[in-house]
Amino acid sequence: MKYYIIAGEPSGDMHGGTLMREIQLLDDDAVFAGTGGDRMQAAGLKPDIHIAQMAFMGFYEVIKNLLLIRRNFNTVKQSILAFRPDVVVLVDYPGFNLRMAKWCKRQGLKVVYYISPTIWAWNEKRVEQVRQYVDAMLCILPFETAFYEKHQYTHAYYVGHPLLDFIAEHKQNVFQQNAMDKIALLPGSRSQEIRQLLPLMLEMAVRFPQEQFVIAGISRLSALYPASMPENVSIRWDDTYNVLAAAKAALVCSGTATLETALMAVPQVVVYKTSWLNYQIGKRVIKVDAISLPNLIAGHKIVEELIQYDCHVGSMADALTRVLEVDRKVLYRPVLEKIGEKGAGARAAQLIVEFVGLRH
Repeated sequence: MKYYIIAGEPSGDMHGGTLMREIQLLDDDAVFAGTGGDRMQAAGLKPDIHIAQMAFMGFYEVIKNLLLIRRNFNTVKQSILAFRPDVVVLVDYPGFNLRMAKWCKRQGLKVVYYISPTIWAWNEKRVEQVRQYVDAMLCILPFETAFYEKHQYTHAYYVGHPLLDFIAEHKQNVFQQNAMDKIALLPGSRSQEIRQLLPLMLEMAVRFPQEQFVIAGISRLSALYPASMPENVSIRWDDTYNVLAAAKAALVCSGTATLETALMAVPQVVVYKTSWLNYQIGKRVIKVDAISLPNLIAGHKIVEELIQYDCHVGSMADALTRVLEVDRKVLYRPVLEKIGEKGAGARAAQLIVEFVGLRH
């Protein structure tokens, strides 16, 4: 069977790569095309567009790159028409992929969406697009299927969270320090996040000179990290799980990394800061009381969130002091009780393969 898979950001590339490998185990004749990054390339994809040309975050960044986004959209459409896939698999990346779902259905193509867009948080009206243009929605958060059922969409399936597989694998392989004695700094995986948050995080090293800090750095964005840093700060490139394995606490940019940190049982403070325009738009459309995945999954506040005007050196220092006293053994119990078992990629692959009519 022929699978066209569209991922447009690092997390989507990670989960897309796993999905491709699981599909290959079920379908010996699987052929792939699509967009993605290094992990999907390692699984056998020759991407029409690399995620480095697709990962824009925030309203202002999207507007600024509208011409490139439009070019990317046209490139993908032409590639799909030439490839003639049996199914188009959309991986997260909602601004692009919901529009692509509409176009694909108009071409008579089967559409499966892996990793539901967070329309439950900021734009419930988009569920109508899902109803019309998505044949199957594969959800990774336990409360999402109930959301779709509430909106009379009956083709949503909970497959579990793919991070459970990555964490289980890396817990066996990560380099373990003699003691978990560092403070991890995770300033994000996008340039605008690093620019906004890393300077504030580095101030913590000045405020806490007795502590050792380790940055989880992204090598492809190495130019954004200062050449000179406080003496009690080090950096490990592309090695987040090793950083977390040695951590007693963490300051974490809101996003997937907050769940990674939770699954590694590291007490954390979630931080986020964006441009004035992005924040003003965002606060008017976001409909949930929390933004971090541990709090959303637990259904109540279990980790502290410092967002925009609350995210400054003083508040971060106070929150870090508090989190250093947290009992890591019980902190994330509400998350672990709800998130389910590992094997999300395998379950998603099975549903996709069955959906396109192949039984193994």
